[in-house]
Amino acid sequence: MAWIKIIEYNEARSSLKRIYDRVKGPDNNIDNVLLIHSLRPHSLTGHMTLYKNVLHNSANLLPKWYLEALGVYVSKLNFCDYCVEHHFTGFKRELKDDAQAELFLKAVQEDDLIHFFDPKMYQGFRYAKKLTKKPGKIKKKDVEKLRGKDFSDGEILEINQVVSYFNYVNRTVVGLGVDLKGDILGLSPNDSEDPNQWNHK
Repeated sequence: MAWIKIIEYNEARSSLKRIYDRVKGPDNNIDNVLLIHSLRPHSLTGHMTLYKNVLHNSANLLPKWYLEALGVYVSKLNFCDYCVEHHFTGFKRELKDDAQAELFLKAVQEDDLIHFFDPKMYQGFRYAKKLTKKPGKIKKKDVEKLRGKDFSDGEILEINQVVSYFNYVNRTVVGLGVDLKGDILGLSPNDSEDPNQWNHK
């Protein structure tokens, strides 16, 4: 499951149990990416606050399938199979087109997205790749290219935050050996109207 000790749901006490009750899925299942925080419940709170607001907040204007797609791509660039699996399932659910979703995954695996997205949406993936692989090379012109494809500054911020979040969580998962054993793929806190709703359904 991981390379450090984790505390399972049935072993949790006090503040950790309260947080687990907020994030759990069916049959008290807690995703391993969340269990990895169990020795420091405050970092689980921080992770969930960021995750919920970056990906599952109704104030975001970009489609959720696009935000999930960015997450899948960044995770592939970071060799984080765990997040690819989880978020591809979420992407497929949001897209509601399984055939297109499979074509997207193939494009991600081949790092050949230019033919899958229109020029506007593709520019977001170019920015994601550069910020992930060469963050020291990011310049003002990279943001201007997004703006030139008619992304608003607020939408640019959304892209930036999704890319940044996945770089964070990918390094958590890869750096601590988190695997998929026992996880239920594709669950997420989908009530985007309520930032405090964290249960995975």
